[in-house]
Amino acid sequence: MAVTKRTNGKKESVTEDTIITNYMNQVLEKHQEPVSVFLFCKENKIDETTFYSFFTSLDGIRETIWIKLFENAVTSLKNDEAFATYSNRNKLLALYFTFFEILTLNRSYVYFVLKENEKGLHNLKQLRKLRNRFKKFLKEEIQAQFADKHEKIDKVAKPILTEAAWVQFLFILKFWIDDTSVGFEKTDIMIEKAVKAAFDVLDTTPLESLFDLGKFVWKERFN
Repeated sequence: MAVTKRTNGKKESVTEDTIITNYMNQVLEKHQEPVSVFLFCKENKIDETTFYSFFTSLDGIRETIWIKLFENAVTSLKNDEAFATYSNRNKLLALYFTFFEILTLNRSYVYFVLKENEKGLHNLKQLRKLRNRFKKFLKEEIQAQFADKHEKIDKVAKPILTEAAWVQFLFILKFWIDDTSVGFEKTDIMIEKAVKAAFDVLDTTPLESLFDLGKFVWKERFN
């Protein structure tokens, strides 16, 4: 969907993507988030009616940005024919690596909204829709296949697994935000160790992997 606006007598198309781009650019250029829809629209010469044809609030933009980033990762994975043949462990690894590559391309924005603004990581309301989409991906691509091999994972346990995976993602996200290694190579190591530990827990052989993960986290945070 696109709405037309006039700038200096010329018609310009306003889409969801252009509003998102304007929002992200304004955040980065002014180093602060817009305080109201009115001021955001005034700053970007967008009619409020046009804005509300795409979003109901600024929170709606913030939530949609995360969904767009995640969908880019999913699309990239689905475009690779080999992805369907991956083991569940490798599917989750591929998701993390691809998603964090995309987050890195937008790190200045992500870093600001989750690290530098006054709410920081406490401002997780904007991740609500991402949480639902993330868990949906796990159910469709990983959990369904895993359940075939592990009948003991019943209807009670399945939601716990997807919620645990979401908590794991937030843990990795926080690590990436604070990562100062070149090319975020330590985040890559964290992803590998976290996924290995998670699947080893499901395979009931967790101790060695959990110890390895704990040792790595301790070294990076306290040494």
